[in-house]
Amino acid sequence: MCGIVGLFLKDKSLEPQLGELLSDMLITMTDRGPDSAGIAIYGAPASGKAKVTLQSAQPDVDFGGLDADLAAAGIDATVIVKSTHAVVEIAAAKLSSVRSVLSEIRPNIRIMGSGDSVEIYKETGLPKDVVARFDVRSMGGTHGIGHTRMATESAVTTLGAHPFSTGADQCLVHNGSLSNHNNLRRELVREGMTFETQNDSEVAAAYLTAEMAKGKDLGEALTGALEDLDGFFTFVVGTKSGFGVVRDPIACKPAVMAETDQYVAFGSEYRALVNLPGIETARVWEPEPATVYFWDHDKAA
Repeated sequence: MCGIVGLFLKDKSLEPQLGELLSDMLITMTDRGPDSAGIAIYGAPASGKAKVTLQSAQPDVDFGGLDADLAAAGIDATVIVKSTHAVVEIAAAKLSSVRSVLSEIRPNIRIMGSGDSVEIYKETGLPKDVVARFDVRSMGGTHGIGHTRMATESAVTTLGAHPFSTGADQCLVHNGSLSNHNNLRRELVREGMTFETQNDSEVAAAYLTAEMAKGKDLGEALTGALEDLDGFFTFVVGTKSGFGVVRDPIACKPAVMAETDQYVAFGSEYRALVNLPGIETARVWEPEPATVYFWDHDKAA
């Protein structure tokens, strides 16, 4: 049993409140998963820039002097430290090479996510503590997803927490359990995907990344997941401009959605949505089994 939330903003005037709104939604789901929690926030991209979110068990050691060491390796960077995480801003052209550089100069650092706009923060502990640790409430953005975990398939660790990110500006949160993840992982490894954990949810994220690399949009990739993934699942997925939801054909995991002229929201339970502005006039529904729901800022524009 885990708790999932997601918020896709249509109204730009709400963007400064994204972190605040998403934090409250996630904290409401604490009793569905007290082991660990995480949030992905999609902010406005800076022209020619990319971001990498890092995590370290020894932030004083790993983040100290990181900007200077990256510069010595030919990558000019701005490093903003938030507790056990750091956001490193670099030239977008350096995004493909920064992983190998980091593995050499800081082998103990873990990359939580990267891309033009996403920042991902996740740690063990209660949602309220994770939110406070990374000052999520102060963050603005266009959309975001969050997860609070009750571990069933793997150990309670930072890497086992959600969201899982396996591609630039892509991430996934999951409630459920996949039965064919081991076979699918082997297939994806043959296609060139790499994995940090044995978690079945990371396989789902990698599957979507691989499908989108073939030219599919998020909606098309989620449609393929209904055929290729076995088990019980509710996925909420973010991309640079998109937000998607899908449930397996049996749909035994709880889910509720709401839509107004200002936003689309997802929660494992309705109580995650009750404090959103205008919720009393929202269209509220339970997402149908084996049905893809997909919104995209670029297509809306």
